[in-house]
Amino acid sequence: MGVHLRLGSIVDALGGELLGDPQRKISGLAPLDTAGPHQLSFLSHPKYEQQLSASRAGCVIVGSGMRDAATSRGDCIVTDQPYLYFARVTQLWKRGLGLAAGPNVHPSAVVDPEAAVDPSVRIGPLCVVERGAQLGAGTVLKSRVTIGEDCVLGQRCIVHPGAVIGADGFGFAPHEGAWEKIEQLGAVRIGDDVEIGANTCIDRGALSDTVIEDGVKLDNLIQIAHNVRIGRNTALAGCVGVAGSANIGAHCTIAGAANILGHLTIVDHVHISVATTVTRSILQPGTYTGFFPIDDNAGWERNAATLKQLYRLRERVKALEKK
Repeated sequence: MGVHLRLGSIVDALGGELLGDPQRKISGLAPLDTAGPHQLSFLSHPKYEQQLSASRAGCVIVGSGMRDAATSRGDCIVTDQPYLYFARVTQLWKRGLGLAAGPNVHPSAVVDPEAAVDPSVRIGPLCVVERGAQLGAGTVLKSRVTIGEDCVLGQRCIVHPGAVIGADGFGFAPHEGAWEKIEQLGAVRIGDDVEIGANTCIDRGALSDTVIEDGVKLDNLIQIAHNVRIGRNTALAGCVGVAGSANIGAHCTIAGAANILGHLTIVDHVHISVATTVTRSILQPGTYTGFFPIDDNAGWERNAATLKQLYRLRERVKALEKK
């Protein structure tokens, strides 16, 4: 049976100002352009005002600046932060769906008897929790998650399918044209309220631990190498790669497909743009971008050839300036 909530009950639970019928029943959440008369949507940016006027949504969550436009269309909930409010509506909706029936630990999961697992933890199908691992209260492992030996997850973490926490870091010493393995003797320590996306890998440390602090959000297909440290409430989007011993501060955002070289420091409140490669430490807060803009292939080749001449051009300019 699906979830149905009255607008009045949503506002009672989450606050905001309802301009409309508190008895209107909402049976789903949807984007502005596809929402129907029994669905709730939101508008977080004025540039989508045209979509608002055309929307068939039963109710729209808006900021105070869009009050008049929203009320002329129909029912609305006015709040200071529409996007945040919508996020909380999704949480309310999920609670209404209830937890899936069945045991907290799926029968196909393998949990070592020497792992410390809080009774409230939910462990999905085909998960593996190795010896000495610790899982805090309210943590959820979806299917096929692996938690390596001695790794620690705090409370209320969510780990999505296929994630691997605590595989060996990439450590090898060269010897006579071959490679000698450096045993990875650290672990991974993850704080509270961390979410880890599907098929993301967090490697154990070589000697000390890899550390993910409270509130960090990691998207799908991210690689976190050994001995990385990520500060609280930092968020990394899909396909980001972080090399060994990088130290990323708190409240940072790193956009998709960005790469961070090893042993660098990034201070708090730094924002890295999509596909940027960070090759040096960033010691001042701000937004940083470093990628070559897309162009048709012929134009890109001409620009790339020009870039290769920049150093010689610079030397010629310096010589002319001396004259």
